[in-house]
Amino acid sequence: MPGMAASPLIYENIALPVGQFEVHHLDWLLPESKEPLDHYCRRLMKGIHHERPVLVGVSFGGVIVQELAKLIEVEKLIIISSVKSTQEFPRRMRVSKKTGLHKLLPTSLIANFDWWSKFGRGIAPKKMELYKRYLNMNNQRYLDWALDTMIKWDQTTPLKGIVHIHGDQDHIFPIKYIKDCITVKGGTHVMIINRYRWFNENLPEIIAGK
Repeated sequence: MPGMAASPLIYENIALPVGQFEVHHLDWLLPESKEPLDHYCRRLMKGIHHERPVLVGVSFGGVIVQELAKLIEVEKLIIISSVKSTQEFPRRMRVSKKTGLHKLLPTSLIANFDWWSKFGRGIAPKKMELYKRYLNMNNQRYLDWALDTMIKWDQTTPLKGIVHIHGDQDHIFPIKYIKDCITVKGGTHVMIINRYRWFNENLPEIIAGK
């Protein structure tokens, strides 16, 4: 499962050994009005056609696969650049959960790449091209729902057996708040894209390991 607003293209450079693994990508659905997370995941799990799958999710996608693991039996649950519980939220997210400040964010502008191209000074052209390539769910209703659902997530303790891979340079979910993870040195929040060689080398063993 990709990260918030991202497409499965974020996994395009992840190459697991053919014959050992069969990879299937989930993609975001447009949420219904005020749709509860549990209901959304029940719709999403219709795209899972194998018994006891290994679920992998990045960022908000990591939250989604944790919720899916409550609905179906899984072989293994792996999250990347994500959080296992609200205890790992950075302070700004905890404040926003209490105050609702996140609802003031102009998601209509966030969804408009043309606006950012014209007025988003300070954003490097290469980074803007990455945004356009990998962020395909730029629907305002989705962004409002995803942001609010992430902030209001109510998981207070980690699920048993979860594998957490996290970069020590992640500025969205700083490593100082993260417990019990496989740490990727120099890894940022988008390391699934720019540190794909690390994942190609290590992910097969992480998936197969007991």
